[in-house]
Amino acid sequence: MGSASTEQHRAIAAGQGPVRVAIVTVSDTRTRENDTGGDLIEQRVTSAGHIVVFRTIVKDDPQQIEALLDRIVSETDARVVLFTGGTGIAPRDTTYDVIARKLEKTMPGFGELFRMLSYAEVGAAAMLSRATAGVYRGRVIVSMPGSPNAVQVAMDKLIMPELQHLAWEVAR
Repeated sequence: MGSASTEQHRAIAAGQGPVRVAIVTVSDTRTRENDTGGDLIEQRVTSAGHIVVFRTIVKDDPQQIEALLDRIVSETDARVVLFTGGTGIAPRDTTYDVIARKLEKTMPGFGELFRMLSYAEVGAAAMLSRATAGVYRGRVIVSMPGSPNAVQVAMDKLIMPELQHLAWEVAR
């Protein structure tokens, strides 16, 4: 059960209307036809009454990821930007490195809670995830792994329960 102020904030946030969301899949192999993680994110966002204002797939290349993040923040009205993919420790996994460098405020609890929840599902392999979140230029940025199971855990257990609250907090 949340504190009185948390509940008050959620109630105020709920009155602010739908949240405008951008979705980015980071992958060298995914296409729009097989982007199951991106599809799952979009389904969760829209079925909750929120609006996807931007969605794309970008190669796991630091310069492309950074340019895209800056473009989304400059050219869209998305309050929340959800990245999926590129959070592991393989050489091509660079999403975390870009996002971590750009965040002005971090929310370490997102990655900590995500890894805790993942541990229940996959055991010690959860430590390989570099899921992260924070604030960049007045937007909430969340970076989660690319596997559909990981996306489902992140969306259902962490992001969707707090989406409106997150969007309201950075805009107020």
